[in-house]
Amino acid sequence: MTNLQVRKMRFAFADYDVPFLWNEENPAFSSMANAVSFLAIGFEKMIVNMVQEVVDRIADPKVVEEANAFMYQEGQHSTAHRQHVKGLIRSYPGLQETLDEVVAAFDRLTAEKSLEYRLAYTADLEATFTPVFKLMLDNDEHLFRPGDDRVASLFIWHFVEEVEHRSSALIIFDAVVGSDLYRMRRAPSVFKHVLDVIAIACDGFNKHVPIEDRKIDAMSMFASYRRKQILRKRLPFLDAEDHGPMPRAFDVLPLREQLVALAGVVRSQLPKHNPDHEKLPALADVWFERFDAGYDVSHWYTAETASTREAD
Repeated sequence: MTNLQVRKMRFAFADYDVPFLWNEENPAFSSMANAVSFLAIGFEKMIVNMVQEVVDRIADPKVVEEANAFMYQEGQHSTAHRQHVKGLIRSYPGLQETLDEVVAAFDRLTAEKSLEYRLAYTADLEATFTPVFKLMLDNDEHLFRPGDDRVASLFIWHFVEEVEHRSSALIIFDAVVGSDLYRMRRAPSVFKHVLDVIAIACDGFNKHVPIEDRKIDAMSMFASYRRKQILRKRLPFLDAEDHGPMPRAFDVLPLREQLVALAGVVRSQLPKHNPDHEKLPALADVWFERFDAGYDVSHWYTAETASTREAD
């Protein structure tokens, strides 16, 4: 029996405008998280189609159950991120073009790549999430709390559920493909595709969201881009379009924690990797406990404030 729980969440994105700069203290993280929303819609659509295609090839009923629960959780994530992105598109209609490009990139992957490749893609990417999301959730005071509570609550929910199903993609991959070598050999192309899709989103932000609303060059999350832009600005004979400052989203976080997360990402791609052995963010346990107790996790910080006022 799988221990995954499918939670249907709504975050009131239609109630009032969704700001692009949802964490004004960290414009770079705001932009990065928005790009994740665009990526999630396409990626999780691919996962749903992939699981529906693969279940008939899985002999173990427990793995089938795990695969279906994994698919349903990812489907809920996609639905919630669509509401977030829909709110952004209401303010910046050109972002519909960006969303279409991102979804098309994953639709092409589904059409052109084998089922085995897509299983490896999902297993490789999902394996990185626990160390990366632990870094973010362990520093929620800087990354999430200062922002729009709906957007912050969306990402906290998504990230703790990614921690919850951290082993699912590898379980499915191992049941059907079962080759660490195959998964490792596909990793470079997998992460190139992921970065290419994020670049589509970030380039769209630069194109469709005015600088006064995003505050930064949305492409600045890419180190190679930052280097090229700096070089272009120093050489007057090169044409360099200025899209704004180029800070990094995690500059505010301790360097040691960033290096630990990076080591975790590398470790996640090695043979015999077992996500169950990963260190987990403390916030995940708190989130699950509060959800089970009936806490309004769709307003993670404002509900906490309201509860404190009531207690007083």
